[in-house]
Amino acid sequence: MACGTALGAGGRFGTGLMFMILFAINWLYPIVFELLPAAATPGKRIMGLHVLMANGLPVTPAGCLIRNLLRVVDFLPLMYAFGIICMLLRRDARRLGDLAGGTLVAYRNELQPAGSFGAGEPMPPSVLLSARQQAAIAAFAWRVGRLTPARAEEIALLAAAAAPGAALETSMTTRLVGIARWLHGQRPNAPALGPPAAGLRPAVGLRGGLRGGGLSP
Repeated sequence: MACGTALGAGGRFGTGLMFMILFAINWLYPIVFELLPAAATPGKRIMGLHVLMANGLPVTPAGCLIRNLLRVVDFLPLMYAFGIICMLLRRDARRLGDLAGGTLVAYRNELQPAGSFGAGEPMPPSVLLSARQQAAIAAFAWRVGRLTPARAEEIALLAAAAAPGAALETSMTTRLVGIARWLHGQRPNAPALGPPAAGLRPAVGLRGGLRGGGLSP
Protein backbone atom coordinates (compact mmCIF):
# COMPACT_ATOMS: atom_id res chain seq x y z
CA MET A 1 0.00 0.00 0.00
CA ALA A 2 2.86 2.36 0.81
CA CYS A 3 4.54 1.60 -2.52
CA GLY A 4 1.25 2.03 -4.38
CA THR A 5 0.64 5.42 -2.79
CA ALA A 6 4.17 6.60 -3.47
CA LEU A 7 4.29 5.32 -7.04
CA GLY A 8 0.76 6.43 -7.91
CA ALA A 9 2.03 9.89 -8.69
CA GLY A 10 4.49 8.49 -11.23
CA GLY A 11 1.92 7.88 -13.92
CA ARG A 12 2.55 4.95 -16.26
CA PHE A 13 6.15 4.62 -15.08
CA GLY A 14 5.03 4.34 -11.48
CA THR A 15 2.37 1.80 -12.42
CA GLY A 16 4.91 -0.33 -14.29
CA LEU A 17 7.33 -0.21 -11.39
CA MET A 18 4.52 -1.20 -9.02
CA PHE A 19 3.74 -4.28 -11.12
CA MET A 20 7.40 -5.29 -10.97
CA ILE A 21 7.40 -4.95 -7.18
CA LEU A 22 4.20 -7.01 -6.91
CA PHE A 23 5.73 -9.71 -9.10
CA ALA A 24 8.81 -9.91 -6.88
CA ILE A 25 6.71 -10.10 -3.70
CA ASN A 26 4.38 -12.73 -5.15
CA TRP A 27 6.93 -15.05 -6.74
CA LEU A 28 10.50 -14.32 -5.67
CA TYR A 29 9.89 -13.58 -1.98
CA PRO A 30 8.78 -17.09 -0.88
CA ILE A 31 11.20 -18.94 -3.16
CA VAL A 32 14.26 -16.99 -2.02
CA PHE A 33 13.47 -17.29 1.69
CA GLU A 34 12.53 -20.98 1.53
CA LEU A 35 15.83 -21.83 -0.17
CA LEU A 36 17.84 -20.13 2.59
CA PRO A 37 19.17 -22.32 5.47
CA ALA A 38 16.10 -21.54 7.62
CA ALA A 39 13.84 -22.89 4.81
CA ALA A 40 11.09 -20.46 5.80
CA THR A 41 9.75 -17.01 5.04
CA PRO A 42 9.81 -14.52 7.94
CA GLY A 43 6.16 -15.32 8.62
CA LYS A 44 6.86 -19.06 8.82
CA ARG A 45 9.81 -18.44 11.12
CA ILE A 46 7.63 -16.40 13.48
CA MET A 47 5.12 -19.29 13.57
CA GLY A 48 7.88 -21.87 14.12
CA LEU A 49 7.42 -23.46 10.69
CA HIS A 50 9.76 -24.53 7.92
CA VAL A 51 9.52 -26.21 4.51
CA LEU A 52 11.12 -29.57 3.79
CA MET A 53 10.75 -32.48 1.39
CA ALA A 54 8.10 -35.07 2.24
CA ASN A 55 10.85 -37.67 2.85
CA GLY A 56 12.31 -35.50 5.63
CA LEU A 57 15.32 -34.15 3.72
CA PRO A 58 15.99 -30.44 3.15
CA VAL A 59 13.83 -28.79 0.50
CA THR A 60 15.29 -28.84 -3.00
CA PRO A 61 15.19 -25.92 -5.48
CA ALA A 62 12.86 -27.90 -7.75
CA GLY A 63 10.47 -28.74 -4.92
CA CYS A 64 10.45 -25.15 -3.69
CA LEU A 65 9.81 -23.77 -7.19
CA ILE A 66 6.95 -26.20 -7.91
CA ARG A 67 5.18 -25.66 -4.58
CA ASN A 68 5.22 -21.90 -5.07
CA LEU A 69 4.19 -21.95 -8.74
CA LEU A 70 1.18 -24.09 -7.79
CA ARG A 71 -0.04 -21.39 -5.40
CA VAL A 72 -1.97 -20.07 -8.42
CA VAL A 73 -3.99 -23.29 -8.50
CA ASP A 74 -4.37 -23.41 -4.71
CA PHE A 75 -5.79 -19.88 -4.81
CA LEU A 76 -8.67 -20.89 -7.13
CA PRO A 77 -11.51 -20.15 -7.27
CA LEU A 78 -11.00 -17.54 -4.54
CA MET A 79 -9.01 -17.04 -1.32
CA TYR A 80 -7.07 -20.33 -1.58
CA ALA A 81 -10.26 -22.38 -1.61
CA PHE A 82 -8.71 -25.38 -3.42
CA GLY A 83 -5.69 -25.33 -1.13
CA ILE A 84 -7.80 -25.18 2.03
CA ILE A 85 -10.10 -28.00 0.89
CA CYS A 86 -7.12 -30.18 0.00
CA MET A 87 -5.51 -29.55 3.40
CA LEU A 88 -8.72 -30.36 5.28
CA LEU A 89 -9.18 -33.64 3.38
CA ARG A 90 -5.65 -34.94 4.05
CA ARG A 91 -4.22 -36.15 7.35
CA ASP A 92 -0.86 -34.54 6.58
CA ALA A 93 -2.56 -31.20 5.70
CA ARG A 94 -0.61 -30.77 2.46
CA ARG A 95 -1.96 -28.43 -0.20
CA LEU A 96 -1.88 -29.10 -3.94
CA GLY A 97 1.43 -27.29 -4.37
CA ASP A 98 3.05 -29.45 -1.69
CA LEU A 99 1.72 -32.63 -3.31
CA ALA A 100 3.10 -31.62 -6.71
CA GLY A 101 6.46 -30.50 -5.32
CA GLY A 102 6.85 -33.39 -2.87
CA THR A 103 7.14 -30.95 0.05
CA LEU A 104 5.45 -30.24 3.35
CA VAL A 105 5.39 -27.54 6.02
CA ALA A 106 6.16 -28.70 9.55
CA TYR A 107 6.58 -27.28 13.04
CA ARG A 108 10.18 -27.14 14.16
CA ASN A 109 9.51 -27.38 17.88
CA GLU A 110 7.28 -30.45 17.63
CA LEU A 111 9.50 -32.64 15.46
CA GLN A 112 11.09 -35.71 17.01
CA PRO A 113 13.26 -38.36 15.39
CA ALA A 114 11.42 -41.59 14.60
CA GLY A 115 12.45 -45.24 14.50
CA SER A 116 15.99 -46.33 15.28
CA PHE A 117 19.36 -46.53 13.60
CA GLY A 118 20.89 -49.72 12.31
CA ALA A 119 23.44 -51.63 14.37
CA GLY A 120 26.84 -50.02 14.81
CA GLU A 121 29.12 -48.18 17.20
CA PRO A 122 29.17 -44.36 17.09
CA MET A 123 31.98 -43.13 14.85
CA PRO A 124 33.05 -39.49 14.38
CA PRO A 125 33.15 -38.30 10.77
CA SER A 126 36.70 -37.91 9.49
CA VAL A 127 35.78 -35.09 7.11
CA LEU A 128 33.63 -32.00 7.47
CA LEU A 129 30.08 -32.78 6.34
CA SER A 130 27.50 -30.31 5.12
CA ALA A 131 24.01 -30.22 6.66
CA ARG A 132 22.59 -31.91 3.56
CA GLN A 133 25.20 -34.70 3.75
CA GLN A 134 24.51 -35.26 7.44
CA ALA A 135 20.76 -35.39 6.85
CA ALA A 136 21.23 -37.91 4.03
CA ILE A 137 23.44 -40.15 6.20
CA ALA A 138 20.91 -39.99 9.05
CA ALA A 139 18.06 -40.88 6.65
CA PHE A 140 20.06 -43.86 5.34
CA ALA A 141 20.83 -45.10 8.86
CA TRP A 142 17.13 -44.99 9.79
CA ARG A 143 16.11 -46.97 6.73
CA VAL A 144 18.96 -49.47 6.61
CA GLY A 145 16.94 -52.07 8.51
CA ARG A 146 14.45 -52.26 5.64
CA LEU A 147 17.18 -53.14 3.11
CA THR A 148 19.00 -56.37 2.44
CA PRO A 149 22.67 -56.25 3.51
CA ALA A 150 23.82 -56.34 -0.12
CA ARG A 151 21.51 -53.51 -1.18
CA ALA A 152 22.42 -51.42 1.88
CA GLU A 153 26.13 -51.82 1.14
CA GLU A 154 25.56 -50.92 -2.52
CA ILE A 155 23.83 -47.67 -1.51
CA ALA A 156 26.36 -46.94 1.24
CA LEU A 157 29.27 -47.16 -1.22
CA LEU A 158 27.83 -44.11 -3.00
CA ALA A 159 28.75 -42.11 0.12
CA ALA A 160 32.27 -43.54 0.51
CA ALA A 161 33.75 -40.04 0.51
CA ALA A 162 32.01 -39.37 3.84
CA ALA A 163 34.18 -41.94 5.67
CA PRO A 164 37.68 -42.01 4.14
CA GLY A 165 40.51 -43.79 5.88
CA ALA A 166 38.28 -46.06 8.02
CA ALA A 167 39.27 -49.64 8.78
CA LEU A 168 38.99 -51.79 5.67
CA GLU A 169 37.40 -54.68 7.57
CA THR A 170 34.43 -52.48 8.46
CA SER A 171 31.64 -52.36 5.90
CA MET A 172 30.61 -48.97 4.52
CA THR A 173 27.09 -49.55 5.87
CA THR A 174 28.45 -49.97 9.41
CA ARG A 175 30.62 -46.88 9.01
CA LEU A 176 27.72 -44.68 7.85
CA VAL A 177 25.46 -45.95 10.64
CA GLY A 178 28.25 -45.19 13.12
CA ILE A 179 28.61 -41.66 11.76
CA ALA A 180 24.84 -41.16 11.97
CA ARG A 181 24.85 -42.28 15.60
CA TRP A 182 27.72 -39.88 16.37
CA LEU A 183 25.93 -36.96 14.69
CA HIS A 184 22.83 -37.84 16.70
CA GLY A 185 24.77 -37.38 19.93
CA GLN A 186 25.63 -40.98 20.79
CA ARG A 187 29.13 -41.88 21.95
CA PRO A 188 30.93 -45.24 22.46
CA ASN A 189 29.95 -47.03 25.69
CA ALA A 190 27.13 -44.50 26.27
CA PRO A 191 23.50 -45.61 26.64
CA ALA A 192 21.54 -45.39 23.41
CA LEU A 193 18.78 -42.86 23.07
CA GLY A 194 15.31 -44.16 23.81
CA PRO A 195 12.94 -44.96 20.94
CA PRO A 196 11.11 -41.79 19.86
CA ALA A 197 7.53 -41.48 18.75
CA ALA A 198 6.55 -43.10 15.48
CA GLY A 199 6.18 -41.08 12.33
CA LEU A 200 8.04 -39.87 9.26
CA ARG A 201 10.44 -37.49 10.92
CA PRO A 202 14.05 -38.74 11.07
CA ALA A 203 15.99 -36.13 9.11
CA VAL A 204 13.41 -33.48 10.00
CA GLY A 205 14.38 -33.40 13.63
CA LEU A 206 18.06 -33.23 12.75
CA ARG A 207 17.87 -30.57 10.08
CA GLY A 208 17.72 -27.55 12.32
CA GLY A 209 20.68 -28.57 14.47
CA LEU A 210 23.10 -30.18 12.03
CA ARG A 211 26.21 -28.12 11.57
CA GLY A 212 29.78 -28.96 10.58
CA GLY A 213 30.88 -32.20 12.20
CA GLY A 214 28.03 -32.69 14.65
CA LEU A 215 24.95 -31.36 16.35
CA SER A 216 24.82 -27.88 17.78
CA PRO A 217 24.21 -27.71 21.57
